[in-house]
Amino acid sequence: MTNLLLFLPAALVLVAIPGPNHLYITARSIGEGRRAGIASAFGVETGTLVHIAAAAAGLSALVAASATAFGFLRYAGAAYLVYLAYRTLRGGDGGDEPALRPQPLRRVYLDGVLVNVLNPKVVLFFLAFLPQFVDQGAGAVPLQIAAMGLLTALLGLCSDIAYALAAGSMGTWLRARPVFRRRQRYATSLVYLGLGAATAFAAPARRP
Repeated sequence: MTNLLLFLPAALVLVAIPGPNHLYITARSIGEGRRAGIASAFGVETGTLVHIAAAAAGLSALVAASATAFGFLRYAGAAYLVYLAYRTLRGGDGGDEPALRPQPLRRVYLDGVLVNVLNPKVVLFFLAFLPQFVDQGAGAVPLQIAAMGLLTALLGLCSDIAYALAAGSMGTWLRARPVFRRRQRYATSLVYLGLGAATAFAAPARRP
């Protein structure tokens, strides 16, 4: 319980600080509206559940320890973000209109899942940050990891939705401006390319 009480405020601060997931959700929400931002938020945190299961099973440590596995994960994640940038630049379905065409919510949700599952920085979170609060003497280490991971996902979802709602309001205002509409696809594509570059250069971290 002591470790949990220490973990909660640390996790709350961590999920509230703007990061790659927030930037992705914000870009999606500004470009395609609140519903797309919220769908992205649920997709991202569904991806977090995959990482929680992997961490509880010990797979996160194996991935981070293997240069080949970690390299595959980060380059696959970077490639998918570059693909999203290309798809956005093409208007989603090959259209040439300047405004960004909203995608079906199911696709938006699945994009969020894949973006987070292929994010090596989340693997490092479950390898380097979360284990610091695990009480080895209490036993049931996988259960402790799963419980703290689920709390992190819940806090993350609340934070993600807050960002999606705020960005959606901003997007509504911006989309009413012709200047923004003409550059909307390009700006969103640049965000995805930036996230792809950050993912490609993610480096493994040693377990403390």
